[in-house]
Amino acid sequence: MPILNGKRIVWAIAGAAVVLVLFLALRRAPVPVEIGTVVVAPFTQSFEEQGKTALNHRYVLAAPIAGTLRRIDLEQGDPVRAGDVVAEVEPSRAALLDPATRMRILAESEAAAAEGRAAAGRSAAAESASALARADLGRTQGMRESGAISAAALDAARSRADQAEANLRAARADRQAALQRRDALAAVLDSQGKSGGSAILLRAPIDGVVLHRHKESAVPVNAGDPLLEFGDPRDLNIEVDTLSQDAVSLTPGMAARVLRWGGDDALEARVTRIEPGGFTKISALGVEEQRTRVRLDFVSPYEQWRRLGDGYRVEVEFVLWHAEKVLQVPSSALFRDNGLWYAYRVEDGRARKVAVDVGHRAATATEVRAGLEASDSVVAHPDDRIDDGVRVTTP
Repeated sequence: MPILNGKRIVWAIAGAAVVLVLFLALRRAPVPVEIGTVVVAPFTQSFEEQGKTALNHRYVLAAPIAGTLRRIDLEQGDPVRAGDVVAEVEPSRAALLDPATRMRILAESEAAAAEGRAAAGRSAAAESASALARADLGRTQGMRESGAISAAALDAARSRADQAEANLRAARADRQAALQRRDALAAVLDSQGKSGGSAILLRAPIDGVVLHRHKESAVPVNAGDPLLEFGDPRDLNIEVDTLSQDAVSLTPGMAARVLRWGGDDALEARVTRIEPGGFTKISALGVEEQRTRVRLDFVSPYEQWRRLGDGYRVEVEFVLWHAEKVLQVPSSALFRDNGLWYAYRVEDGRARKVAVDVGHRAATATEVRAGLEASDSVVAHPDDRIDDGVRVTTP
């Protein structure tokens, strides 16, 4: 009997060893995975588009009468002050005007004078609005320093002040242009039948720079020929053609950031206008896209973006939503199943499938409303090898 019992023990041990070998052979090896972490951190939901800078107002100085243009010495980029003499036109011998032409020119002169008076009224209103905006900005800065309002409210007040100042400069330039046209038409009436006459001095309508020089040498010109184009580099905005489905998420006043514009730091901007009409644009891949033009003003001080000029390429990040403390998970960790969002939470070396209630979504992270907690570890890139209860390991 002892020998028989010994054989049974040997066979039992051998059987157990076979079972253990089979178990180890058939047991699924841990799946190597990359681990992500659920964290509480600042969260921004946004999208990016390419855009370009553009001047809000451009001023073309044209020849008021037919004559000979004297050589223009100004170059593109040269600064000018409002009222500076920038061009001179010597009138050609003027023929006697027939009554109809004389009445037309007289009417145009009176219309230019009326436009000058209207522009003077707009200038006064713009000056009042600018003063009010500056006062509001001063109060807002004080409230921001005391912590009573947000930084966004201060940015909005600064944007309103800048816009009011730009409107004031535009109104003054309109008045200057109208008065100059009135004087030029009066000179036409006075010079009829005379041989030439004193050169008509053309003055810059604004403080700004020369954008384009249409004429350079002394050449004959006709009334209405463009001579110079001016703009104020501080009066710069941004134009972005966004996808129409993205444009519906934007509202005037929404914050944005100007990226990869050539400077070291991002610039702050704000949406001012979403044009109501869309248009079709062919993408680089040859796909038809419906796009809408969005305009933005700079919020950052002019000194930070003064190197930008008209027509420069920029990239704009539109900020749809932002919060400082948001529970979030890597977006790659989420997957859909039967219309719901899930993630695999790693617990004791195993992947556990959990339902997740998600909120705002960004390119790399998604807001978590329920289902996960801060510091939870999740499978960052789940694939078909992962299932509920599967053992996982990090490489």
